[in-house]
Amino acid sequence: MFNTLKLSQSITILSSSLLLSLSVQAAETNPDQNNIALVDNSKTTTIEFGPYKVNVPKGGYYDRFRMNPNLDEVAKDPAAGNIDYFRKIPKKLVDTRVGKVWSPNFYYRTSNVQLLMLAPISKVKAKLPAPLEPLQPLPGYGLVSLTFFSYTVNDVDPYDEVSVAVVVRQPNAHYFNTTELLSSMRNHKYYGHVLALPVDTEIARVRGVYGYQLPKWLTPIDMTIGDKQVHAQIFNTNGTSDLSLIAPVPKIKTVKPQSRIETKTMYQLVDGQWHSTSVESNTLTFGQKLFPKNVQVVKNGGPISNLLDDLGANKVLRFDVVKDAQLALNMPIPFHAFDNAKQSTPAKQ
Repeated sequence: MFNTLKLSQSITILSSSLLLSLSVQAAETNPDQNNIALVDNSKTTTIEFGPYKVNVPKGGYYDRFRMNPNLDEVAKDPAAGNIDYFRKIPKKLVDTRVGKVWSPNFYYRTSNVQLLMLAPISKVKAKLPAPLEPLQPLPGYGLVSLTFFSYTVNDVDPYDEVSVAVVVRQPNAHYFNTTELLSSMRNHKYYGHVLALPVDTEIARVRGVYGYQLPKWLTPIDMTIGDKQVHAQIFNTNGTSDLSLIAPVPKIKTVKPQSRIETKTMYQLVDGQWHSTSVESNTLTFGQKLFPKNVQVVKNGGPISNLLDDLGANKVLRFDVVKDAQLALNMPIPFHAFDNAKQSTPAKQ
C-alpha cells in the first residue's frame, strides 16, 4: 500500500518536528465556559496576568518570579536539573495583546509522548486555514501528531497539555516536498499548525487564550512514562474519558546537553493578523520506534477523539518518547509574509 523505504526515510527526518504547542483556531473553543477546579485553592494565591486574575500555586515559580526568574535561584531547585542552557537565552519584556510580558517562557524539565500518523490530504487541508499548506510525505497524505506533554518545572508552574498538530510546509517555499524534508533535517527547523491544545491548569489556559489567542480549554490530563510502558489519558470536562493511550516504551538513550537543539515555528492568527511563534528545544533523553506495535489508542467520543476521526488519522507511523527536554517558548510576533495572502477558515467536516 505504501512505499515503506521512502516513508521510513521521511518519517525519520520528521520524527522530532512535531512537538508543537500552539494553535490558530481560538474561535473553536469558548474559554470562558471552563468551570473545572483542578487545584486546591487553599494552597494558591491570586496573581494578575494582564487584566485577568488567576490562582497559581503559593510559593511556586510564577508567584515568586512572575516569569522573570533569577536563574541562580532556579539552579538551587534539584527538580529543575542543569539549567546552563537557559543562561544563554536572555529574557526581554515584550509588548503583547495583554500588556508587557517577559519572553521567552522557560521550561526547565519536560517530557512528552507522541504518535505521528498519516491522514488523507483532503481531510488535513480542510482543517488548515489558507495560505498554510500541509507537508506531504507521500502523495495524497499529510502528517498529524497527537502529543501528550508534561511540564514539571517551568515559569508558570507544573501542568500537562495535549496537542493535535499538522506538519505544514515552510511559508512561500517552492521546493518539492522531499526537498523540504531534507532541508528541515539539515537545518533542524520545522513548521506546524496545532488544531487543539487543552491544558489542566488555569494559568496555562489564560496565558494561551489571551496571550496567544489559542484554542485551549481546561480539562484533566494524565501521563506517566514508566520503565516499560507509557500511560496517557485526556478526559472530558465532565470527568469521562476522551482518549487514552498505552504503549511500550522504546529503547531510551541520553545525549550530550545542547547537542540536539531544534527550532519549531508555528503560525496563527492573532486578532485577525498572521503571527509566528518559535519554540527552541534542547532534548536530553528520548526514544523512538518506527511503525510501532502494541500501541493501544482508545477513543471515547470527546473533542480530541472526534478531531482525530475528522482528520482520518489512523495509521501510526512513529512513536516518540521524550523523558527529559528543555524548552524556550517565545511570544507571537507579526508574520508579514502572509499579509497579502488570501485567508480562509477550515471547512466544516
